Amino acid sequence: MNFHEAENYVLSLGNEVTTMKLGLENIRKLLAAMGNPQDNYLKVQIAGTNGKGSTCAFLETICLRAEIRIGLTTSPHLVSITERVRINGLEISEDNFARLATRVRGTSQMLVEQGALETVPTYFEQVTAIALLAFAEAKVELAILETGLGGRLDATTAARSEFVGITRIDYDHQAMLGNFLTEIAAEKATVINDSRQMVVIGDQQPKAMKVTTDRCREIGVEPRLAENVDVAHSADGITLSTERGSYRVKRLGLLGRHQIENAKIAVLLAESLQSSFSITDESVVAGLETAKHHGRLEFIGNFLFDGAHNVGGAAALRDFLDESVAEPITMIFGTMVDKDVADVAKILFPKAATLILTQPENSRAMSTNELRKFVPEDLPHDKVIQTDCVAGALAAAKHVTPKGGIILVTGSLYLVGEAAKILNN
Repeated sequence: MNFHEAENYVLSLGNEVTTMKLGLENIRKLLAAMGNPQDNYLKVQIAGTNGKGSTCAFLETICLRAEIRIGLTTSPHLVSITERVRINGLEISEDNFARLATRVRGTSQMLVEQGALETVPTYFEQVTAIALLAFAEAKVELAILETGLGGRLDATTAARSEFVGITRIDYDHQAMLGNFLTEIAAEKATVINDSRQMVVIGDQQPKAMKVTTDRCREIGVEPRLAENVDVAHSADGITLSTERGSYRVKRLGLLGRHQIENAKIAVLLAESLQSSFSITDESVVAGLETAKHHGRLEFIGNFLFDGAHNVGGAAALRDFLDESVAEPITMIFGTMVDKDVADVAKILFPKAATLILTQPENSRAMSTNELRKFVPEDLPHDKVIQTDCVAGALAAAKHVTPKGGIILVTGSLYLVGEAAKILNN
């Protein structure tokens, strides 16, 4: 397959969330048939609800500064599927993605023909296999794996990571993970599954913290807690202090007060990795200061992109807007049907001088007529615009936004990615 054919093949496997088959049997058999490429390097698995991608970004940059051969797989992508597989800070090439996708597809179909699998592995399983295979071929020393959904039965868990980081756990994907925070935390905490793992737990609500630390106790792991990292603010920047070291950064590379939580996890993971790699204090500081994460509080001109798709993400975005944005905001908003739209809308919509509702090209996207039901009554009707496509939303935003105003694109990473692709073209 060429890249276009490979991309179409992966997309033909269905929406990565609605067709996701939680379970490890398929991915384990697929990886075994390809020689278990994940056994050729050390792994860090990042689980949690909010902050996974940002923590990955911080840690990847720290490792790059330490000259570690590093692989990173994240989801979802914004513009190109190649974003999901990075080696030494660079996206995999389209040709390499196509070649590896062809191999994974052939192996998957062979396993079905042999009766080892009932159906071919899913979108997320196959992309995970492509990433793990790419890392082995590139001879990376360390791979960072962002968990897709949950943890217990997520495809990345099949790699059996030696290091684990758990970011803040909150409500999301309740239909799959449970309606109670304790249920969601239990699903995510099961990535802790070996007494030899080095585990870092980020700041948590009390119920989630209890479930997670109970899991550590059950497995026989002594976790390091981000809540024990001291944070000091000064005119010179921020200092993060652990029992092992102190790191003063002028400014974090990622915007938003909430990024301090993710930085603390990255620092503790970097210190844990010092058991296997040479990571200096200077590498940690440089990584924290220069990390980038597209689509999360990212300014491009007068556009601000942030994929705040759940209550925790919306609250972090609202805090940033309250503290750092004085200009009038034109808000382009679109989301998926399985999200807590009512609560997210209550947090974000009052910040909009003009609200533009739109529908991304995704089978799970909520219609603008449904979104309209969540608009506050005190927002004037002439300040609410409905558009049937993202391109129309961008055009409307450019038309109505006053000079010096901000155009905020938010509600879903799928919306952010589609908008970025249109603007890039």
